[in-house]
Amino acid sequence: MKKDTFKTSILILLIGGFLTKILSFFIRVFYTRIVGSEGINLYTIVTPTFSLFITLASFALPISISKLVSENTIRSKKIVFSTFIFILAFNALLILSVIACAPFIAEVLLKQKEVTPLLYAMAFTLPFISIASILKGYFLGKLNVAPNTISNIFEQIARILFIFLGLPLLVKKSVLLGVIGYILFNIVTEIISIFTFYLFLPKKISFKKEDFTVDHQIIARVLKISIPSVSSRLIGNISFFLEPILLTHFLLLTGYSSSYILEEYASYNAYAIGLLTMPSFFIAAICQILIPEISKYHSQKNDEMVKRRLKQALFYSFFIGLSFSLLFFFFRDPLLWLIYKTNRGSEYIFALAPFFVLFYLEAPLSSALQALDQSKKTMQITFYGSILKLGVMVLFSLCRIGLYSLVISEILNIFFVVFLNARALKKSLA
Repeated sequence: MKKDTFKTSILILLIGGFLTKILSFFIRVFYTRIVGSEGINLYTIVTPTFSLFITLASFALPISISKLVSENTIRSKKIVFSTFIFILAFNALLILSVIACAPFIAEVLLKQKEVTPLLYAMAFTLPFISIASILKGYFLGKLNVAPNTISNIFEQIARILFIFLGLPLLVKKSVLLGVIGYILFNIVTEIISIFTFYLFLPKKISFKKEDFTVDHQIIARVLKISIPSVSSRLIGNISFFLEPILLTHFLLLTGYSSSYILEEYASYNAYAIGLLTMPSFFIAAICQILIPEISKYHSQKNDEMVKRRLKQALFYSFFIGLSFSLLFFFFRDPLLWLIYKTNRGSEYIFALAPFFVLFYLEAPLSSALQALDQSKKTMQITFYGSILKLGVMVLFSLCRIGLYSLVISEILNIFFVVFLNARALKKSLA
């Protein structure tokens, strides 16, 4: 491997991510204007649930497959095919479970009966997301970042076309139908992604009937990496899933109205957090390359290169985090108006932005631990952080400070998780 492969790969992903984010910016602008506040509120309340479903469906496959492929101890073809069959069977069970549980989730947990059809729509997108994640992991393990970059751009272009040509027609019939259509369109974008990945597969590759069998040893190795990783993500997603449920319950208990909670949570999650996490694609690009790189050098026992890659990743992440945190803090109102045509959530950005410098370090620290076979440690840290966040949120919700109970819990969680990840990483590299 050439010396500059790490930087080159990150640069390609950053450029591709930047183009994707520009397209995503236009998608967000026109989507919010077309579906309006009602549509945004509906989509926001089910977003944590959708994140939970996606985490279950993808099963941390990009991490585990990229790690195994980069170590180059098993044929890549066998890894991909074995995982493909396993994950499709798992997704079939997941879809049935989601359909069965959707009414309970909507009516009892979220207390919004009208979002039940949204949960049904989400269920049918999951197998396509899973297949795309397998191919994504394969190419990342090969440090071939072009397919991922190109597929993301194609996905966003398709989504823009839908928003201009299809979404207004659906919204005319009903806002709920428009949101359902927007969710189901994920099937189309994932198919585009899968087809793009297929075009980049080696030309000499052949598909035989015997290839479509499960190698139990490979599945065991994939699960050994995936289960702690997906458990960590599941804990985070379950926390995200419980967040609006607990928040709604305890704010209602202290006298806040349901309409106030829905409106303010949408302002916090869709606008404030939506803006603050926009640069996350930069960090995601760094982490996508960091995992296979550190895995490779760790398997070679090259600690010097492991530390070098980690320092580079943390430096890039801190610089990006500091730059954007300052931008969002000082220009939050113009940016909110430019992107969403609203100033909702401005006060939450004011409180959160100074601490989001540390938030951008969470992902590279966690990714480095996963690459060093410390996924169980990241799972434990995520679990402790989630308990802390939910506990603090519930406690401060009883103090009648509205959504600031969630703001305070978010800030404390960022400090706690970054500190524990950094300490665990220091011990691993000692």
